[in-house]
Amino acid sequence: MTAKRPSLAQDLLWRLEAFAFDLVTGLARMFPIDAVSDFGARLFQWLGPMTSAHRVAETNLRIVFPKASDAEIASLLDQQWDALGRWAVEFPLLDKIIADPERVELVNGERMAEIVRTGERVVFISGHFSSFEIMPAAIVHAGVPCQITYRATNNPYVDDAIKKSRARYGVQLFAPKGSDGARELIRGLSRGESVALMNDQKFNGGIASPLFGVMAHTAPGPSTLALRFGVALQPMSVQRKDKAHFRVVVHDPIWLEDTGDRTADIEAGVRRVNAFIEERILERPAEWFWVHKRWPNEIYKKAKK
Repeated sequence: MTAKRPSLAQDLLWRLEAFAFDLVTGLARMFPIDAVSDFGARLFQWLGPMTSAHRVAETNLRIVFPKASDAEIASLLDQQWDALGRWAVEFPLLDKIIADPERVELVNGERMAEIVRTGERVVFISGHFSSFEIMPAAIVHAGVPCQITYRATNNPYVDDAIKKSRARYGVQLFAPKGSDGARELIRGLSRGESVALMNDQKFNGGIASPLFGVMAHTAPGPSTLALRFGVALQPMSVQRKDKAHFRVVVHDPIWLEDTGDRTADIEAGVRRVNAFIEERILERPAEWFWVHKRWPNEIYKKAKK
């Protein structure tokens, strides 16, 4: 099916947005990495509280930390805007960050080396922790052939620019989210490649599974693929050490039980993934992507009243 051509006005708007993206990228690359990171933190700490996303983040924080005081919630809100601002402006600099061995520490690299040495296929899973784009770069730099899932932006020119930026640090095997991407993930695993998915955001039509005691629709894809191909879920996470210095943690693999009841086994896998996400959030609460509406819409509607 041929994609519908955009109107001239839409195309012009997209091109202007792409120009702005390229301009910001160019400016960011002119300055020292840590200075850019600090600027992003201060900018978002100033702008963030004036946006509707601030209320979403506060609602999410109160779900996860129901006993926290108003002062504690306010502090976490400030910290998460700091972290989000750093992530936003560091993206154009990721190739420079990753190229500097003093900026990225790999924890449990032995597990990654084992995957490379044995040719083991795995389903990498993670969440939007800290500068999460560093995770796929670490996978690729370790020598693991891997299909990386991503959500394409609505603007095709910006999307192309993002892909080129990712290519600078070696990430080139993309599987877009959706049915086409799912088929590419299956083909990749069939070829002996690994796949990597983020599994901490709302997935309409997914499996309702508890996340901090509240049912959250969660994508069954990682568990489905792991069970279908008999491979492990391989959790990873990214932690910020200081400014634009990071720790990439390769956690112990998760092997799902195959009882023959595929539906029940997938649901059990989703629960284990959510448990992993919970542990990482509690471990470093300021570094999660709090501005996403992770739980049912009704929760956020009530928060507006």
